[in-house]
Amino acid sequence: MPKDAFSHVTTWVFDLDNTLYPPQARLFDQIEVRMTDYVMATLGVDRDTADRMRKEYWARYGTTLTGLMREHDVDPAPYLVDVHDISLDHLEPDAALASHIKALPGRCIVYTNGTAPYAERVLAARGLEGLFDAIYGVEHADFLPKPERAAFETIFSKDGLTTHDAAMFEDDPRNLRAPHDMGMRTVHVAPDSLEESHIHFHTDDLTGFLAKLL
Repeated sequence: MPKDAFSHVTTWVFDLDNTLYPPQARLFDQIEVRMTDYVMATLGVDRDTADRMRKEYWARYGTTLTGLMREHDVDPAPYLVDVHDISLDHLEPDAALASHIKALPGRCIVYTNGTAPYAERVLAARGLEGLFDAIYGVEHADFLPKPERAAFETIFSKDGLTTHDAAMFEDDPRNLRAPHDMGMRTVHVAPDSLEESHIHFHTDDLTGFLAKLL
């Protein structure tokens, strides 16, 4: 039973995008457009080239930003402000999810490759504000992104959590490999499941999954 597999967990780590809200909200459609626009303006390339670079850097480095920083020395701060300036009108409060997160034993934190201010806006739109003991963005990892292990190590060191007593909920399976290797319980939150050794559990319904743990 899932509940037994989480009986030791005292820290619950949640990704943000497509994890604490359903992918049907399609917030990343907006973010991707802004990313492409930023690449065009910053590097002086056309839209097709910018879009290709955005996708290639995401695949190679885990985030488009990391590719821009490493290959073009782009300043991360203004980029992050710009690409996360999106509408959250499609998000709706989820009282059931809020109730289940609040009922989890121990601490709950958010760790996203976005920024903490963006995460706070999303959590407010979902009715999840005030439920988390800490919110960490990519800026808290010195702009290193998930899935790099060093990014997780930086965040977890700052938080003081013990990885063997923690669980990670994440929509991108790449971002569960380091937590698994560090001794965490891993949950892939996505429409489709993957049979991977670093994924302990899969769910397409985070609210329902958390209900089974309480």
